[in-house]
This record gives sequence, structure tokens and C-alpha cells, in this order.
Amino acid sequence: MGRGRSGAVSDPRTASDPQAVQSTGGSSAVSKCSAAARGYIQDRFLQLLAGRRRRRAPLIHRGYYIRARAVDHCVQDFLLKTQSLPRTQILSLGAGFDSLYFRLKDMGVLHHTVVYEVDFPDVACQKATLIKGVKELSALVGDTGGEGLGAITFSGDDYKLLGVDLSELSELERTLEEAGLNNEIPTLFIAEVVLTYMENTSRSDALIEWAAERFPRACFLLYEQARPQDAFGRVMQRHFGQLRTALRALPLYPDGRAQRSRFLAKGWTECSVMDMNEFFTCCIPEDEQRRVQTLEAFDEYEEWHLKCSHYFVLAASKGMEPSWTPLSPSGTGAGHAGPVGVAGSVPAAVCAGLSGAPGLRRFGHRSVLMKPSVVVTTGGFGEEHGQHCRVRSVHLLSRHAGHWGAVCVTQNIPDQRWGGRLYHTVSRLSDTLALVVGGRTSPSSTALGMLWLKFPETCGASGTGDVAVELVNLQPAAEAAALRWRHSTTEVTFKGEQYLFVYGGRSALQPVLGDWHFLRVPELSCAAIAVEGLVPESRHSHSACSWEGGVLIAGGLGAAEQPLGSVFLLRELEYGFQWQTIETHPPLVPRYSHTAHVHEGKLLLVGGVWLHASSVPGVTVIDLMTGLCLNYVINVEHLEWPLMLHNHSSVFLPDEKELLVIGGGGNCFSFGTHLNPEPVLLSLSSILSSH
Repeated sequence: MGRGRSGAVSDPRTASDPQAVQSTGGSSAVSKCSAAARGYIQDRFLQLLAGRRRRRAPLIHRGYYIRARAVDHCVQDFLLKTQSLPRTQILSLGAGFDSLYFRLKDMGVLHHTVVYEVDFPDVACQKATLIKGVKELSALVGDTGGEGLGAITFSGDDYKLLGVDLSELSELERTLEEAGLNNEIPTLFIAEVVLTYMENTSRSDALIEWAAERFPRACFLLYEQARPQDAFGRVMQRHFGQLRTALRALPLYPDGRAQRSRFLAKGWTECSVMDMNEFFTCCIPEDEQRRVQTLEAFDEYEEWHLKCSHYFVLAASKGMEPSWTPLSPSGTGAGHAGPVGVAGSVPAAVCAGLSGAPGLRRFGHRSVLMKPSVVVTTGGFGEEHGQHCRVRSVHLLSRHAGHWGAVCVTQNIPDQRWGGRLYHTVSRLSDTLALVVGGRTSPSSTALGMLWLKFPETCGASGTGDVAVELVNLQPAAEAAALRWRHSTTEVTFKGEQYLFVYGGRSALQPVLGDWHFLRVPELSCAAIAVEGLVPESRHSHSACSWEGGVLIAGGLGAAEQPLGSVFLLRELEYGFQWQTIETHPPLVPRYSHTAHVHEGKLLLVGGVWLHASSVPGVTVIDLMTGLCLNYVINVEHLEWPLMLHNHSSVFLPDEKELLVIGGGGNCFSFGTHLNPEPVLLSLSSILSSH
């Protein structure tokens, strides 16, 4: 939607194309229509206005659901707070093919409210023609014959559709006055992804200031993008730039705090802002959250939370009695904490020997250190044979004389059960043997079992032969351990014997699991070992590391799709194991989709996703003796591309005190798929020696 242009000369690579800006309204309407068809939102008018139907992905459905829900939440609150007043009005700026008026009219809540919609003349004329041609729409409006008078393309008793360029403020004011807008009555302004497209930001500032100056009792609802400088934000900006619909307001107003200051400086007396993660948690009832989370098979949690952290809803007001505060939390969820304390930085550099190596651009894969100089990477989604697909190849990296190189990519996997799975685990059992547990091909296709990966003795040398893949014939009792993904599989020791501890994850039937299985090695039979203590909350996408014969579990995503900040140790006792909570100070910031390693009594958490709008996770170091928890940002100034540290894999190199990060990224909402193009080395020597 929306809109605005000026005569200013700008960089042609990022200049806004008015036609492209106008087309965003139609694309938005189609996405909302698809979300309505799947039950996310209740709106029978979207199909009538969108004109065409196209099925979108579940991630897009969620994104447009939260957008529609935020706008509807604020509009309904305005109507409720002003229901006792004789007259009110709503002015939707850059309304496009939105159905707001028709929904409100159908609900019977516009007894004393007039809705004005403004958009480019071409868009307004198209919508007016559409309304006239659809009996169900024209009957709701009631035509008084006022259309065709200048910029007024359609006019009913309580609905006015105007074709005006928002950047032409004097023309906008004149047309609104002609259409009957009354400056003296309470007015709600709506700008839903509109003002940021105006090529000259001073004009959108002027529009915000004009609304505050000319309307003594007014409210302003703004929904826009934020956080342009982190990895997801850079991908988002690049997408809109390629569409020639650049986000002009972002450099000046990069976050909610800057937007709030903007409105207060332009004459609004009250202003509150929430990013969409906070809105979903705090303003949507828990039963509605659960309803939405179960509408479709879904497994793109990282991109959902990242999308929500890069959009915000703002509610500003002046002269309203009682105050208009629609963003006051009404649910049980707490607001998100403030900025994360930072102890220092970790330098990131491209791993030179692996630059341009094929097979490393992927996410949802797993990497394991088979030998001190050999890394095996399996599965995930990424590039293979020039296409984006589930990756079937097994990729080996080898280090010789301190330099990494790609040694072998095995293309032909003989067992079809391999299938290019995602979110599995790979456990090294010897220099030549690894075990693959679980994973999925799709959220509804998960019965992939376990596989042995058998490597030749010469693994890591030039000219390595094929990797043998063999299906494990599991005993019935052990099958449940494999029917999961986003879980962990960790080596533990009990009474001198080796076991694999499979914990948590999710399945096709359960969105989150909290069970565990002890598998004897090498026969992989289930063992009944007693476990006492407070059982951790069910979780997936957590980290798990072997430590002193037990397992360290950190973070993860819980049952309510909220990140967890707990750290547990499964500690070996004489008769079994015991869950123990590890207290950290300051408390660990909740996160998931990170990787983890233990080195000399320190737990290292790498990347992941958290719900803090001010930063992205870097490297967190937890001293397991004292509980001291320090966060370090990752310095990416030497990288020429956005580094996304979720859905990645990492291998810790203890001698060099370095982390080799492989892959990472995901489907960035509607902005395209981002895959980290090259492996990255993170140097931890300074923080490990000083911690």
C-alpha cells in the first residue's frame, strides 16, 4: 500500500517507482485474502476486493495475521472509547484495497463514524469501479452519487474514497475538506506501511505534524518496518530496494524509540510503540495465540519471530478524554526487557580456504568434528546443483597445515531414507562412524528413523571414497526416539558405559516434546535409567553439550512458542541421573536456534534468536562454576554480506580457540531466502582468556 512521491532526484538504484509503490497494495490484499481463506482472520470482503486468489505460505499467513490483528485491535479500541460521542471519523492514508470500512459497516459499529480513504488517483479509481461493480459492496456503502467530483472517486453517507497523492499536503487538505472531513471531532488516522514509502521523509514528517496541528482531538495508528541494520533488516531493505519501493523513513527512524520521539516532536502528546513479538505476547489472548499456532503445519519459528521484531505498531494521540492507550498489555505475557548488556565483541572473518566452496550454503543442517581436522556436514535446505532444495550430499571439510579446504562432496546416497532431512542430529561415535537421529523432510513427513554414516579410514584425505549410509533396524522401544526433529542427541556416561541421550524436540503430532531416551551404544537399544529432580520445561531448538559425563541443556523454544532462558545439567549419580538448575547472573537472555560448546568449564552459546528488539545474539559465555553470564556482540565489519546466526552449525576448535560457523539463514518472510554464503571463523581467544 501507500504512497507518496516527490520531485527530488535520488539514486536510481534505490529510487521509489510510483507504479511499484502502488502495486504493493494489491499484493498485500492478496496475502490477506490467503490468510483469511485459511482461517487466520475473519473477513469475507477481502476476496471481493483482492480480485484474485493465490495461496501463500504459512509464514506469510502469520505475518499478515499479526498485521491485521494489530490494526483491528487499535481501531476497535478507538471505536469503543468514542462510542458515547455523537460523531467520529477515521482517515485511512494509503488505504489501497483494504476492507476495513466494509468489515466495520457489516459489524454495525459505524453508527456515528465516517470512514475516509485516500490513495493514489489510479488506485482510488480502480477501487471505486470495483465497489460499483460488486453488488455486495455497493449495497453496504449506499451510493449518493457524489463520485466523480474532482478527486472524490466514491461517496456514500459514511464512506468517502479520495484519489490524492499524500505528498501533496495542500491538495490533500483541500480534498478532505471538500469531502466533509471535520477537524473538530475525534479522528483516527491510519497509516499501514504507507509513510515510509514517501520519497522525501520531510513530507511524511509534515503529514504527521499537520494531523497533530489541525485536529485537536486525534489518534494516529502507524504500522511499519524497523531495525534496518541487522542481518534480517539488511535483507529486508535489499528486497524493497529491488522492488523500487525503498523504505525511506528507516535511516532517520530505525526503531520504535526513534518513531516515538518523532511523533512527540511533531505535536502528539502521548505515544506508545510495540514490536509485533511484544504485541502478540501481550495484546492477544492466550487462547487466540493457541488457535493461530495450530491452524497449519508450521516450522519457521525463527523467521516468524524475526519478522515480528522488524515491524512495529505505534499509537499516538492528543486531546483524547479518556486517554487512548490501545497498546497497554492486557494478556499475561510480560513486556520485553530492555537492552542486553554487552561485555565486548568477537571478530568474525571469512574462512579463506573455504571461500566459494560448493555445498556450504544451507540451513537446518548439522556439522560434527569427526577428527581434529575433519568436519562432516549433512542435510539441511540450501543450494545443490544450482537449485534451492533439501540437500542430499554429505560434505567434508579438511584442514591441512592450518588451512581449511573442501575435500569431498558425496552426491549419490544409496539409501532413499536419507532424503535430505532437516533439523536432525549427527553424533560422532568414532573417527569413521556417526549416527543420524530423526529430522524431517516436511513438518508432516518425519518417520525418517536413524542412519549410520560410515566413513573410510582415509576420511579427510584427498580422493576420499563414498560415505556408506545404512538404515538402523531399531527395536520398537527405540522408535519413538527417532520420530522427532529440532531435538538434541548427546553422549553421556553411566557406570562407565556409553549412552546417547535423546531429548526434547517436536514431532508431527506434538509441537513440543519434553521426553527423553537413553540409547545404549552401539546396539541402540533403550535403557531404563532413573532420573530425579525438577523436570525441565518441554522445548525444542535448544542446545545440548556433554559435560562431566552428563548433559548441559540451554535455552530452546517452549510450548507457547516463547524462548526459554533456563540452563539445566543432567548430572550422573550412583544410581542414575539428576536434573539440576544452573543459575546464571545476570539471567540468561531467553533464546533458541543457537549452537553450544563447552570449553574449560565455560558454556559457549553461539547466535540464535531472541525477542529483544535492540540487538541480535552474538556469543554468550557462562562460567559453569560461578554462573557469571556475559554477552559479546559479533563484529561483522569485515564481512560483505549479512551474517545470520540461526539455523547454522558450528564446530569449536579448542587449540585455536576459534569457532567455525557453517551455513545459517532461512526464508526471510516475503523478502527472499538468505543463506550465509561462506563459512566464518569467530576468534574467541581474547574473551576466553579474560572471562
